[in-house]
Amino acid sequence: MLLELIEGDGYPYGYRKLTVELQEKNLIINHKKVYRLCKEIGILRPQRVLKPYRPGQIGHKRKAIGPNEHWEIDLKYGYIKGISQFFYQISIIDIFDRTIVENHIGLSAKAKDAARIVQIAAKKRGIKPDQLVIRSDNGPQFRAKAFT
Repeated sequence: MLLELIEGDGYPYGYRKLTVELQEKNLIINHKKVYRLCKEIGILRPQRVLKPYRPGQIGHKRKAIGPNEHWEIDLKYGYIKGISQFFYQISIIDIFDRTIVENHIGLSAKAKDAARIVQIAAKKRGIKPDQLVIRSDNGPQFRAKAFT
């Protein structure tokens, strides 16, 4: 039955999809048995190698000698009970004097929001954004293309 399934358009099927096909034909079989049979017959597809979308970077320890040298950005969230919804806060903190440089509070926290507050904070402090050292926790907002 396995050979019949992979003859036609089912060739790219892995053992899990083959298991579902066999179960739809009212055959009582689990994925472990199908895996073993595919391996014995020699029709087991090679396992795909997952590559990380954008690997995280290791932060370097830096000492801030003056203001506007090193900033950190992070995201916090809270729950609004009355409307049953979450709110998000993205904050940028200056490491030298531990002051909040800029923040965003809203019902969403996307990469464009984080990029926008970095630009606003840099403009406020009179710095070019490419001269900044910004450290984050490599959350999805900070690893997105829109933020970089």
